[in-house]
Amino acid sequence: MEKVEKDVDKHPIKTYIYSMKDREINIKVANITPKQWTNLVIELNLMSEAWKPYGPKIKLKTRNLERIIKWGRSKNETVGKNRRSGSKLESNEESDL
Repeated sequence: MEKVEKDVDKHPIKTYIYSMKDREINIKVANITPKQWTNLVIELNLMSEAWKPYGPKIKLKTRNLERIIKWGRSKNETVGKNRRSGSKLESNEESDL
């Protein structure tokens, strides 16, 4: 009986707060193309946004982070358009070359 009382945490809130330290991960990436780097940063940002409701606050730091995220969130307006005339093509229509 003494052992059980000895192992019980008398201050669980203090212990929980103490164990909630900031943790840091440094990722060094080599031999990666610019497109792969952009995709990696966008995926890490998506992960951080998805985990936000569950508690972890993930902060990313890299050069041009805001620009990469802005590019990743933009919609590609040129897909499905005839680039020469700017008019929208139907699914069964071909571009005049």
